[in-house]
Amino acid sequence: MKHYEYKTHGTCSQRIIFDVDDDNKIHNTTFIGGCNGNLKAISKLVEGKDKDEIITILKGNTCGPRPTSCADQFAKALEEVK
Repeated sequence: MKHYEYKTHGTCSQRIIFDVDDDNKIHNTTFIGGCNGNLKAISKLVEGKDKDEIITILKGNTCGPRPTSCADQFAKALEEVK
């Protein structure tokens, strides 16, 4: 399992911390900052899910007038995982 930390851009959360196992499943996701309840829910919903599936679901999601969101930033972080 590999551990990652991603610095977000354009959102209330500042960092996303997560692990990806050898089967591309997501584990132990934590958002630093942001809307606590919503981000805890995202963390629970993505636990054990396939990385590419979550990218497809979350990519492009916006927050209010912003061109991105915490969920979109998580998709971007997952895209950077090789």
